[in-house]
Amino acid sequence: MIRDFVYLRPGTLDEALALLAEHQGECKVIGGGQSLLILMRQGLVSPAYLIDIKHLSELNSIRLDGNDGLSIGATTTHRAIETSGAVKAHFPVLAEMEQNVASIQTRNWGTIGGNLAHADPAGDPGPVLIALDASFKAASAQGERTIGADAFFVDYFETALRDDELLVGIHLPAQQPKSGAAYEKFTIIKNDLSVASVAASITVDDSGKCTNARIALGAVAPTPHRAIESEQDLLGQSMSEELLDRLSDKASQAAKPISDIHASEDFRRHLVKVLTARMVAKAWKRAIAST
Repeated sequence: MIRDFVYLRPGTLDEALALLAEHQGECKVIGGGQSLLILMRQGLVSPAYLIDIKHLSELNSIRLDGNDGLSIGATTTHRAIETSGAVKAHFPVLAEMEQNVASIQTRNWGTIGGNLAHADPAGDPGPVLIALDASFKAASAQGERTIGADAFFVDYFETALRDDELLVGIHLPAQQPKSGAAYEKFTIIKNDLSVASVAASITVDDSGKCTNARIALGAVAPTPHRAIESEQDLLGQSMSEELLDRLSDKASQAAKPISDIHASEDFRRHLVKVLTARMVAKAWKRAIAST
């Protein structure tokens, strides 16, 4: 049962930040609400104030700058990202990922910022944004700061945001020439939360050798995180089955999975190995094929 709370509906971002500063520690921010309302019904969180930012048009945007990359406002829905022409053309892996986030009803209402701030380690956007070297913009009444995607998630359902801060946007740098990315998750039921997931981004030179790599693992640790040793193995190398086998082994070792009703620790490590080899190979092929 949801306990009584005061509902606040700011008209501007500045007003929202002022309310957040005034009520920090005793309020929650609501975007789409799919995750927050469940927690409130279960009595896991009982905010005295609820600050609704879903309607703030200044946070609902997808802007592409060919030189600077892609900027996405925090209240942009998953469906808007999934169907965006700019996203499909320049960051297709992001649109592909969104197609597998929950149901279309959820994607039509749920927001990218709400998903990220909820920080479920089994969520989909986190690993992809880490692999794409995204950064997040946090704002408070005192000003703004930028947080790298791989520093944003700090523990189970916990982020680097301070109590008086709001996630207001995501920025993806323009991809380098001859770059490709891929993402896949393993689920028990289609479009459900991940049992394990892997995102990979690869850049190659004219000879097809890897010059840059980022590999992010999801649902196999308290936070989505990079497989650093696997990334290092790729640099200066040409793709081969031996290389894929070696780096996927290291990614499996870098995972910190638990056993639960969905999968055992050993099975999750196996999934990481399989998905890492598959996603690196797919991203590499896309990089070679890109112009």
